Amino acid sequence: MAHQHPPRFLKIVDDAKTRVRETNVDAVKTRMDRGDKFLLVDVREESEFAKDHLPSAIHLGKGIIERDIEARVPELSTEMILYCGGGFRSALAADNLQKMGYTNVISMDGGIRDWREKGYPLEAGSQK
Repeated sequence: MAHQHPPRFLKIVDDAKTRVRETNVDAVKTRMDRGDKFLLVDVREESEFAKDHLPSAIHLGKGIIERDIEARVPELSTEMILYCGGGFRSALAADNLQKMGYTNVISMDGGIRDWREKGYPLEAGSQK
C-alpha cells in the first residue's frame, strides 16, 4: 500500500535527509535486542501511536516535538532514534531537532511499516 506523496513534500524530505543520519529497522531491532541505551521517539499522530508503536517508544508527534522536546529531553547529547510511518516525517523532525542543538538524532528509514512487515514486536495503547 505505497502512498504517493506530493512532489513538494518529497523535495523538503530529500533536503532534510541530506543533513540527518539514518538507520533502518533491522539495525534498530538489533540494538534493542542487545539492550543498547537510546530513546525511541514516535513522531506520528497520537491516534497512530495509540493503535500501535515500537516497544518502549515515547510519543512526541511531529506537530509538537519542537515545542515539547526540551522538557522531555533536556540533555542535547541524548541519543534519539525517531520513527514515523515510513521515514519521511522522522527525517523532517530530526532535521529540526538538530537545528535546535540536539547532536545525536537518527531517523529510522522505512518506519513502522517496515517494522510491521518484518513481524517485529509492537505495543498498543497510549503512554505518556
